[in-house]
Amino acid sequence: MNDWPEGWSDDERGPRYGRGSAGAQPEGPRVMRQVRRPAAPPPGAPAPPPGAPAPQYGGGVPRQPSYVDGQGHDGYDSGYNTGQVYGGGGTGGPGAPAGTRAPRPAPNWGRRIKVGAITLAAVLVVTSVATYFWADSRLNRDVDLSQVIDRPSEGEGTNYLIVGSDSRKGMTSEDKKRLHTGSAEGQRTDSVMILHVGSNGDTLISLPRDSDVVVPSYKGSTSGKVYPATGRHAKLNATYAEDGPTLLTRTVEYNTGLRIDHYVEIGFAGFANIVDAVGGVDIKIDKGFKDKYSGADFQAGEQTLNGEQALAFVRTRHAFAASDLERTKNQQKFLAALAHQVATPSTVLNPFKFYPTMGAGLDSLSVDKDMGLFDLASMFWAMKGVNGGDGTSLNMPVSGSVGGNLVWDKAKVKTLVDELKNDEKVTVSGN
Repeated sequence: MNDWPEGWSDDERGPRYGRGSAGAQPEGPRVMRQVRRPAAPPPGAPAPPPGAPAPQYGGGVPRQPSYVDGQGHDGYDSGYNTGQVYGGGGTGGPGAPAGTRAPRPAPNWGRRIKVGAITLAAVLVVTSVATYFWADSRLNRDVDLSQVIDRPSEGEGTNYLIVGSDSRKGMTSEDKKRLHTGSAEGQRTDSVMILHVGSNGDTLISLPRDSDVVVPSYKGSTSGKVYPATGRHAKLNATYAEDGPTLLTRTVEYNTGLRIDHYVEIGFAGFANIVDAVGGVDIKIDKGFKDKYSGADFQAGEQTLNGEQALAFVRTRHAFAASDLERTKNQQKFLAALAHQVATPSTVLNPFKFYPTMGAGLDSLSVDKDMGLFDLASMFWAMKGVNGGDGTSLNMPVSGSVGGNLVWDKAKVKTLVDELKNDEKVTVSGN
């Protein structure tokens, strides 16, 4: 049956394209059946009167398909009447009820923990390496122990010469007034200690700065000239004022027979800065004391000292009958407490406290050229151990005084040095 409007033939449909078509162009979109408009009235014909009914479809207009149910439905079920949406719905897989989702796979906790552990380890390694190089670059290696001549033979363990100087380098007038340091010219030592780190316990020995010593021959640190020994005696801190760390080291080695492996020095300002950076140091003072020279004014009991108070505590000697000997004990006590405070988790695990403390310490120290960070860490932990009862602390044994200088007990000093050189447990007691 020809479905085209009456009067149209297949030839009048034009070329087609598609199945069985030889047309050169693709077939255009299918169009709805055409409705032929009624022919226009010939010229001069009267127009239809108003209200006249529209002309009926002619024979050339095909009948439109009717709705089979009379309600606009031709039997095609689009699916919308039941609410079913084709192509959507659940992802439960074959056989699963419509609208359900497949359960999520259980998390692989073993893999997550492994990845987390590897990531954490990588972060710790990178942080540790970066911290090491940062700290190593801040260390002031200013002291050349190779200039020390006629040195004793090496013994077991490691010996550190720890010096607290009265250097006021970098301090303003306000700093000097606040810290009660005065403005003395030159440079002297307020404290001198030997720390022996060995396998039979660590030992911290204070050498009173007023100790009577023989000044040996030495090589000038700046001139390079060798000065011969003349047998003269002097206070220990005077040798530091004469030619600095190298002569002080040479003098300690000559008068004790103990070889010094590393040298560490800190000045007034640096000491106070470290204490403030760590947030103060907790210490127990057995008996209160005052000293107008150092600015000390302490009550007995447990207390936390800031940088200014800590400096006054370790410098005070005029308030004690034993003067310098009592001061050296306080210095040992405080340095050990400081090491303990720095090593607490609240400092080590807190980067906002740990790095400022480390930075303040590294900026304040002067060490020998062979000193490494591991050597410095070993010294630090040894001092902490002494405070915790894992080591021994004492003053250099003294037998009396001459001309205001403290004279060492030669027999006890020899026994002490022999025990240290052989890395044996120390049996000698000091004053």
